[in-house]
Amino acid sequence: MAAVTVEVAGEVTPDLVAAFERLVPQLSRSSPPPDAGTLAAVVANPSNTVFVARSGDQTIVGTLTLVVFRIPTGARAWIEDVVVDESARGQGAASALTNAAVARAAELGVRTVDLTSRPSREDANRLYQKLGFVKRETNVYRYDVPG
Repeated sequence: MAAVTVEVAGEVTPDLVAAFERLVPQLSRSSPPPDAGTLAAVVANPSNTVFVARSGDQTIVGTLTLVVFRIPTGARAWIEDVVVDESARGQGAASALTNAAVARAAELGVRTVDLTSRPSREDANRLYQKLGFVKRETNVYRYDVPG
């Protein structure tokens, strides 16, 4: 694969919707891919920056969403929903997406960027550490809202 390029998804196109339809099942078995309306709401949300990685032939091979929000103690940033197509893994797309997100967070004045990754995603965990992310000793809690 030729070098990937990373860009911000500024609008929802059929190409973007098709990419999410293909990529989200590779990320999550329990979450369906977003439809065009949902994707438009994500892209339009001022707290979000949706990045896409394109291969040399302009196919979208990966995506990452950076979420930046302000709370009383400062600006926070989270990297969410990182996925690279199985056929393109190990070729630099995830690094390029992550580096673009970190650069954008810095532009927005954020001092730290957080993310989570399941321990079973060994390649992803190695990559994040290689890129300078440090595993934190913390507890992550989840509450399933009834309904």
